[in-house]
Amino acid sequence: MKRLIILSIMVLSVVFSPTGKSIFADQPTEKIKDISSLSGKVVETMDGGRYTYVCLEKNDKKIWVAVYKMTIVVGQNMSFKPGIEMANFESKTLKRKFDKIVFSAGPIDHEGTQNEMKSE
Repeated sequence: MKRLIILSIMVLSVVFSPTGKSIFADQPTEKIKDISSLSGKVVETMDGGRYTYVCLEKNDKKIWVAVYKMTIVVGQNMSFKPGIEMANFESKTLKRKFDKIVFSAGPIDHEGTQNEMKSE
């Protein structure tokens, strides 16, 4: 229950974040950095609970992004809104630990507006 409350607060802070800056779970606030470009080719995706976890690859670098559950196809190019980055995040549902993951408010299209993909 406690973890659900903490995760809910994190997601809400992403949705209502006016700055679009990311806070690292294991770093002081002086090291806050802007992750304005969460984009790339989807190389892996999985659903867990109410979330879809997406691995993006761009310039031979991979990054994991978590969004509310939605349909995403491996191979497509996607961009996501900036969010909160967490280090050493463990998903109990997936029984998996992510070295680094960004909790995003959702996808964006190439014009920078919210994508019309339907949540499940």
